[in-house]
Amino acid sequence: MERKAEIKRETKETQIRMKLNLDGNGTSNINTGVGFLDHMLDLFAKHGFFNLEVEAKGDLHIDAHHTTEDVGICLGQAFQEAVGDKAGMRRFGSFVVPMYESLAEVNLDICGRPYLHYKTPLEYGKVGEFDIELSEEFFHGFVNHSGTTLHINVPYGTNQHHIIEAIFKAVAKALDVATQIDTRISGVLSTKGSL
Repeated sequence: MERKAEIKRETKETQIRMKLNLDGNGTSNINTGVGFLDHMLDLFAKHGFFNLEVEAKGDLHIDAHHTTEDVGICLGQAFQEAVGDKAGMRRFGSFVVPMYESLAEVNLDICGRPYLHYKTPLEYGKVGEFDIELSEEFFHGFVNHSGTTLHINVPYGTNQHHIIEAIFKAVAKALDVATQIDTRISGVLSTKGSL
């Protein structure tokens, strides 16, 4: 069974088209109008082995907030659709990614219960034109619409670009682990029988 999704979202603030294939090879075609976000989504696809296409138009004359948040929402919706009933899926994923002086630790559960724990040295500032607090907004959108419990911890790091890049890579790798099909699992991995 193909685990794919196609999402369309149109509001007064953004228009987004997205295609996701969980069982891909890491190819991507990303155009959000936000250069740093494009870079993060490219490496997210590459390191998660997801095929990802994103075309977004947003109110960038204001700032990148709505575009970044709404792309996170769409990615969450795409994951929720693509995993389907979660039968045979490992569900849990963890990964640690070093990025030079920074270290990102990610633990997640694709369980239907959205929750984000986000603890990093990041405060305020920019990477290029990208407001660094938008990284957290992106992942809020993702967890709320994918039903994922996501814990992101960066115990140390000083370069803002490195910290955010390590986070996106670690989330991608953890999602790759969690979405893998395990032939030992009958139905969903839960004693309740459903997720």
